Amino acid sequence: MENYIVSARKYRPSTFKSVVGQNTLTRTLKNAIDAHKLAHAYLFCGPRGVGKTSCARIFAKTINCLHPTPDGEACNECESCRAFNEQRSYNILELDAASNNGVDEIRALVDQVRIPPQVGEYKVFIVDEVHMLSPAAFNAFLKTLEEPPHHAIFILATTEKHKILPTILSRCQVYDFHRITVDDIAEHLAYVASQEGIVAEPEALSIIAQKADGGMRDALSIFDQIASFSAGNITYKSVIENLNILDYEYYFRLTDAFLAGDVPSSLLTYKDICDKGFESQHFIVGLGNHFRDLLVCKDPVTLPLFEVGEAIAQRYGEQAARCPVQFLYKAMELTNKCDLNYKISNNKRFLVELMLIQLCQLVTTAEPSSVASASPSLRPVSSVANTSGTAPQKQTTTAPSRPTAQPESARPVVQRPADTQHAVSSRPAPTASQPKSTPSVGRPPVPSIRINVAAKSEETPEKQPLRDTPVSQDGLLQSWNSFAATVSDEIALYNTMSTHLPRLQDNNKCLITIESPIQQALLLEKQDEITDFLREQLKNDFVEMELLLQASDEKKVTYDAADIIAAMKENNPNIVKAIKTLNLEIE
Repeated sequence: MENYIVSARKYRPSTFKSVVGQNTLTRTLKNAIDAHKLAHAYLFCGPRGVGKTSCARIFAKTINCLHPTPDGEACNECESCRAFNEQRSYNILELDAASNNGVDEIRALVDQVRIPPQVGEYKVFIVDEVHMLSPAAFNAFLKTLEEPPHHAIFILATTEKHKILPTILSRCQVYDFHRITVDDIAEHLAYVASQEGIVAEPEALSIIAQKADGGMRDALSIFDQIASFSAGNITYKSVIENLNILDYEYYFRLTDAFLAGDVPSSLLTYKDICDKGFESQHFIVGLGNHFRDLLVCKDPVTLPLFEVGEAIAQRYGEQAARCPVQFLYKAMELTNKCDLNYKISNNKRFLVELMLIQLCQLVTTAEPSSVASASPSLRPVSSVANTSGTAPQKQTTTAPSRPTAQPESARPVVQRPADTQHAVSSRPAPTASQPKSTPSVGRPPVPSIRINVAAKSEETPEKQPLRDTPVSQDGLLQSWNSFAATVSDEIALYNTMSTHLPRLQDNNKCLITIESPIQQALLLEKQDEITDFLREQLKNDFVEMELLLQASDEKKVTYDAADIIAAMKENNPNIVKAIKTLNLEIE
């Protein structure tokens, strides 16, 4: 029986040209060899299976090659190359730091550094998984790494660069290996399939490349697994069945249901997915990635981010054209929120089904608001005006425009008469023909501060006469309470408006009596909105709002213990009787 060699070993790169997905790094190393500018220490770092150790071996082999090719590769014919290929070279030594991480192993390595190479110019020491060395081993390695003999070159490889001591990093040239792209992996897998006589669908190879997550070694291992399962005929169906991957068809079907607002269809599709044994969180992540792929398909600028096979790319483009961008944004947000809450949810299936229902409502709920206006909250007051306690938003289309600059006479003016009442006018009358406010007849017996908030001047359109519908006290209270209902979330303002109701005076003036400057500030801040709302509700453009700040004449009195006891005796004779009966002494 012929010895079987797995693809990850059989097709391991042996030249710089055969390294997949690291063109920049291999070109840099070849240029350094051609220019004879070799550093004494290198650090190759990056994810697993991207070619760090392979590049270290190729580099060590090439710098000792006696007859390199014109393109900078090893000849594979000289004594040094043959010794390396037959694994009998004494010029290239490898140390696995994961299992040899002590001080003794590093000291043994340092002892070998002093021995010059037998064939070639350099003696290369490759230390794999160097981050596993102990602190003592690192310290024993520092001096040699900083000032090695001219014939010694160190190549350190690691998957966890952050664990390397800064003193080691400063002594090395650092090369960062990146993850291999899906297209590069799929292309290499197609080459391996052709060499092995295996029939493979491009879409199947693309799925394997995505599953490998940028690692060529993982991709080749999965490739061997699928080739054994499918008896040399790798299809898309065999790949998703063997790797337990959710088919794209489910995501396309669900997206069509979301766009149509079909809740039953989406729930039944999710049930079918669960019945086939797929994990719900895996489904959520896959659905989010599907929305992401649809989004990057919509703009040619983001097409490089699209990592699926060419066979399925056309279908993605067709569905992306039917998906509004805002729908995709919101859908990605919902799937991400569901993914974050999945682990802490007590009813995980309900959480996913709720997400599916919300996704079905995205398009149907977004269309009316987009047709009406740019913002759903900007609606005409007249369209929602009622007396049930729910107030409309501020009118933005039919209300008269406010002047940009007020005349000097219209600015707030503070007057201080002798009777300690202060009239503050902060809003000018709407027109010259509007009747002026008459002073209040009944002045309270205590000093007070009177604040007159007059109506704001408005530029009235020529073809829209000012409204002057008679105002009643009941209508005023009803409109006042309606506005208070719209600010129920502002507790202080809502309580102030609920407990301080206006009184109608002079047909168009509403007088509100308040007791504190805090209430005054709350009402003054909303005076424009309140006045506009009252005018719209009462159909009267001459409505004014006046605040009366009632000062308190109560004097603070400090009571001692004797006064309190005397007051208690006066209010309750039984206390005096109890003191005498029990012979109590109260101080």
